[in-house]
Amino acid sequence: MLKIHFSGEDILRTRVAPAADPVWELVLSLHALQGRNRDPLTSAWRRTVTRGLRRDVASDQLRLLFALNPPRGYFPDFLTPYASVEGFEAGLDAVRSTPIEVLQRDLTLVAAENPLPTSAAALARGDVATLHHLADSMEQYRALAISPYWGRIQAAVAADRNRRARALLDGGVEGLLTSLRPSMRWANGVLEVRDYPHSRELHLDGRGLLLVPSFFCAPTPVALLDPALPPVLVYPVDRLGGLADSDATGGTGAGRESLAALLGRTRAAVLQASDDGCTTGEMARRLDISPAAASQHATVLRNAGLLVSHRDRNTVLHTLTPLGRAVLEA
Repeated sequence: MLKIHFSGEDILRTRVAPAADPVWELVLSLHALQGRNRDPLTSAWRRTVTRGLRRDVASDQLRLLFALNPPRGYFPDFLTPYASVEGFEAGLDAVRSTPIEVLQRDLTLVAAENPLPTSAAALARGDVATLHHLADSMEQYRALAISPYWGRIQAAVAADRNRRARALLDGGVEGLLTSLRPSMRWANGVLEVRDYPHSRELHLDGRGLLLVPSFFCAPTPVALLDPALPPVLVYPVDRLGGLADSDATGGTGAGRESLAALLGRTRAAVLQASDDGCTTGEMARRLDISPAAASQHATVLRNAGLLVSHRDRNTVLHTLTPLGRAVLEA
């Protein structure tokens, strides 16, 4: 179990990342691609990316990147720099500028559990060409495995941010931290991450915590190993239907029938109300309909793949899926 200890100052400085983090998504997708877990929500993505890597004559250039990101266990902290909160290019610039002592420390930890290619030795020496080659490999992999799906990844993260914003408005930062259950538990100034692979204590010491919602994060949240780095906790979001090919969206007979049932002013208004997240009760009050009617309309939209609903005790929050947003903006 990971236990993260908060002071009053830490609570004030805790926040949620402003959007999907492109570097964290890249690194964690490498773990998902190589892992044994066959998540049906990413199976089409896995097949497409695997085929692309096989066709790509330059795929051997990715060998070091894959070796540094095994499906389980430690992976280098320097590959997910804090600067990536400002975007992909800022993150890559930070990777290229990694100090040699950090490279040596992180690579030693990886090599203790997994064999590394010979190019890792040059990287550990701080060879500039090898470090830049690694950053180039990240760009190459991103073009194949992340960029074509970035809209869906962003939509899933945005939907989660809406949930966290709601929790923050209703209960402050402690409400936000409480909303992270069931994989995490907030009590008495400590956030406990259950099923964490190691027993560990992290004291924030007034720095606060950056919460990073992630599409490719495995069920267990991820924290950096180095306690001196800015504290970050990456946690999984609802994948909102996964990463199916765009031409397959709504392709099932049931989906098409449900989409046909959307015709009507009230359901269009329900879809609009869910743009920034809306509970069933709020929907009923906003549209001047009964809670039962609001729930029924939301069910039809959810069955059509346009909404996703999250229950928190006696409240159900409805948010748009990528398909729902596309229909709303059409």
